[in-house]
Amino acid sequence: MPDKAGSDLDVQTCLRGIAKTASLNKQHRFRDLYRLLNTEMLQLAWQGLKKSAAIADEDITVKEYGVDLEANLERLVERLRQKRYRAKLIKRRYILMENGKKRPLGIPALEDKIVQKAAAMILTAIYEQDFLDCSYGYRPGKGAKDAVSDLVFQLQYGVFGYIVEADIKSYFDNISHNELITMMEKRINDRAFMRLITKWLKAGVLEPEGYVEHPVTGTPQGGIVSPILSIIYLHFVLDEWFEQMVKPRLKGRAIMCRYADDWICAFHYRDDARRFYKVLPQRLGRYELQVEPSKTKIVRFSRFHPSRKRGRTFAFLGFEFYWFKDRKGISRAMRRTAPTKQRIAIGRIKAWLKAFRHLPKRQFLQSLKRKLIGPIIFMCEATRILYGLFTAKLSSTRRNG
Repeated sequence: MPDKAGSDLDVQTCLRGIAKTASLNKQHRFRDLYRLLNTEMLQLAWQGLKKSAAIADEDITVKEYGVDLEANLERLVERLRQKRYRAKLIKRRYILMENGKKRPLGIPALEDKIVQKAAAMILTAIYEQDFLDCSYGYRPGKGAKDAVSDLVFQLQYGVFGYIVEADIKSYFDNISHNELITMMEKRINDRAFMRLITKWLKAGVLEPEGYVEHPVTGTPQGGIVSPILSIIYLHFVLDEWFEQMVKPRLKGRAIMCRYADDWICAFHYRDDARRFYKVLPQRLGRYELQVEPSKTKIVRFSRFHPSRKRGRTFAFLGFEFYWFKDRKGISRAMRRTAPTKQRIAIGRIKAWLKAFRHLPKRQFLQSLKRKLIGPIIFMCEATRILYGLFTAKLSSTRRNG
């Protein structure tokens, strides 16, 4: 049976069997998932682990752990089997965001990452059969580019005229542990496996200052299992609610496009958009979540209303969406880099140009080309900056003879 596991079973076959059972029976509750965490599964998890981002234990490095990998994994499996496995402290790191704020990241120890990777593979095999097409974040075969492209297609050929742009305030820090466990128990009937998930949720966080914080809510960003847990939570809170409860009560058509905790909803009629905008905070409040006021609003977005007017555009995943008439006079839903992202990209490239203009011409231009491939910026602005810097370099060269 797909929900029966043993060390002699092929890992990929087990995962395919789990996925097939989950697809055929939406009410099936899986048992004995904990027994799937065997040596073969952990070896597969090790292969898919990003070694450069993993922090090993205090007395061994990642490279040293891989030298005697089979023996180390067997000891880890034995601890799991005897219920002696304990989640270690999560090391907190802060990264500076573009708006000046600091985003907290939680980095688990190496062996915790290995077990989390294996558990995430099992959870993905189950819940990929349940996730809706409107969800794009942290899913295999889907990404931000797919979300943006599909959204443009829907806006171009749909009948939508109003956009509700929304974002959740500190989403990863406010996920309710009890609600998440209750949601997962609808699909998983394995106490040992659920206790393992709870251990990672409750694991202490070691702050840079040296003190340990024990979280009551949330799942740390940076953990291998955190992305799949976060989209499971929003699948029940938003996706299913929107499809089963919201859309049947609307007068017109509506769609949702969500990438992790950032999403937009498009509506045909204004009244539908206003009703959804009004009830959304209440829905999120039931699960201890809050909307981010500065990023949540209603936008009039229609091919019959030009986007040149202020407020006729909206931003999603770093892009600004707007309407544009082509040479034939046909309105097209278009996207371009959001102004804020564009200014940041230009500023970053300008700083790089000033710092490395001493390089030889060929090396300088090759490096600049690589820099310009990533961000999408106005080439006229980049050309103006580049021309000014080259002019300054040429003047300096002439003065020095």
